[in-house]
Amino acid sequence: MSVPDGVVLYDKPAGVTSHDVVASMRRTLRGRFLSAGGRFKVGHAGTLDPFATGLLLILVGRATRIQRFLMALPKRYEAVARFGAVSSTGDPEGAITVTGVVPSGDLVLPTGAVRQRPPAYSAVKVGGRRAYALARAGKPVKLAERVVEVYRFEERWRDGDRRAFQIECSSGTYVRSLIAALGDAYCEELRRTAIGPFRVHDADPERIVTLEHGLSFIPEVRLDPELARRAAHGVAVVADPGGADVVRLTDGHGLIALAEPRPGGKLAPVVGLRGASDEREGGARGA
Repeated sequence: MSVPDGVVLYDKPAGVTSHDVVASMRRTLRGRFLSAGGRFKVGHAGTLDPFATGLLLILVGRATRIQRFLMALPKRYEAVARFGAVSSTGDPEGAITVTGVVPSGDLVLPTGAVRQRPPAYSAVKVGGRRAYALARAGKPVKLAERVVEVYRFEERWRDGDRRAFQIECSSGTYVRSLIAALGDAYCEELRRTAIGPFRVHDADPERIVTLEHGLSFIPEVRLDPELARRAAHGVAVVADPGGADVVRLTDGHGLIALAEPRPGGKLAPVVGLRGASDEREGGARGA
């Protein structure tokens, strides 16, 4: 039995890496579906630091092709910040220096376009190597600032030198940097509770969400049989995207591809989601 294509919503515990989760899911899926062996792809749509918990999107089979679209989705986090101390990594795994500077009263919590510098201990690549690998090797790392969007930044509670926040932000935002920018503080706890339409309370490592359901947040363009045949072979087709930057091309047999607008009112397939066997089955059904 082949491994289904789709997305697994996984609630990552603290103390393991995202790579660990992917490797574990690969072993689990191979045991469930490939008793006689076989090959299939497993990936993820955005890492979580080892100390962090919460939602990981594990991509299985052809779902690995849509990684960039899932990674671009906004995120929601719950964070606990400890004030009066700073960390070399912005989290509890770094070298902690106690300063004793604890704010009183309300803080100014930035929203909208925010300039931030990714932490030196991050997965950003510098000259082909991960920043955290360079930092751990004792090499100086200075990453360029970037502009991110913070849609919501709210304090939920405070207790002594700790405060909890809920943050909704764009892809590419480093919550550790947001917390560090509030003063002498570091991110003591971090939990990702949502990625776009996906919620951590729906996480179930035993369930593979189908590609059709997992991509339902992308607008659909339904094609007639002839246009569907052309799109399945990667040919741009004339169709209205309705103002969307990316659409799902479908027909009566399901997903064909993700497509983007091109000049001349055309939609160009950029990610094919229908295999040769799907085309044969669709053709047989339509005959």
